Amino acid sequence: MTRWGILGPGRIAHKFVQDLLTLPDAQLYAVASSSQERADEFAREYNIPHAFGAYEDLLILPDLDVVYVATPHVKHHENVLMLLNGGIGVLGEKPFAMNGEQVREMVETARAKQVFLMEALWSRFMPGIKHALELTQSGAIGKVVSVKADFGFRAPFLPDKRLFNKDLGGGSLLDIGIYPLFLSYLILGKPTSIKASATFGETGVDEQCGMVLTYADGQLAFLDSTLLAKTDCIGIIQGETGQIRIHSRFHETTAVTLQPEDQEATTFTFDRQTHGYDYEAQHVMQCLAEGRNESPLWSLDDSLNLMALLDGVRAEAGIEY
Repeated sequence: MTRWGILGPGRIAHKFVQDLLTLPDAQLYAVASSSQERADEFAREYNIPHAFGAYEDLLILPDLDVVYVATPHVKHHENVLMLLNGGIGVLGEKPFAMNGEQVREMVETARAKQVFLMEALWSRFMPGIKHALELTQSGAIGKVVSVKADFGFRAPFLPDKRLFNKDLGGGSLLDIGIYPLFLSYLILGKPTSIKASATFGETGVDEQCGMVLTYADGQLAFLDSTLLAKTDCIGIIQGETGQIRIHSRFHETTAVTLQPEDQEATTFTFDRQTHGYDYEAQHVMQCLAEGRNESPLWSLDDSLNLMALLDGVRAEAGIEY
């Protein structure tokens, strides 16, 4: 059994825990919140034996294996370092932190202390995303020419809540723009140049962000995110001899279509009964069982590279915190 702790019992933590309960080798062991009342409520709902009203109280549990950190972006760096320095493994929500400097300190600490650390980029472990990558690498569409991906939804304007609150790391890029960037990185790697533009709302966060990335072999990535409208949320990998379409919403897709040039299309489906967080949780437990301190599928170097892309887009588009 892997004993899990939850740090930050918010909306996404509920979904993660609901999926974790489907895994027979996972045990919900502790929850910590900035509010004892919230911690107790979460613990009652999911029958968790330990509930704390302070994050640091998790450190008193020596048999805790790994903690899922689901606090706001601006707290990730502080929360993760606390756990790593306490010798506890961490699955930390995306974005891993607010900038590359913070992520670098987290990675260096995990490696120095030989404690498990992984960014919760759940899309990397989705069967549909994994299959799209396998099709691409197999040459099913020839050399990749471009990647296109969008992510947008119409968010209610609540200035005190995270999405539109600069103090909480709000804005479209860090919250959802990370997914199109992730897909471009997964398929094409690191670009040679980044062009980006953003529009800002009254609270100062980027409400929309558009990106064009150029690569050494001449490929392009066209990416965008918005909090102002519901978009198609699809991913398209265009090759010289065909196309791979990652169906909506691409970051949690259950269907991928391969369309070779001048041939019939084939659609692969990946139905599930969960939200999809169980795939990354199962991978974490496999890594721990194998004695790994980082993932072979989404390494700490991958997290560093993705944050470098986010920093590059921010610098180009004028997104500041």
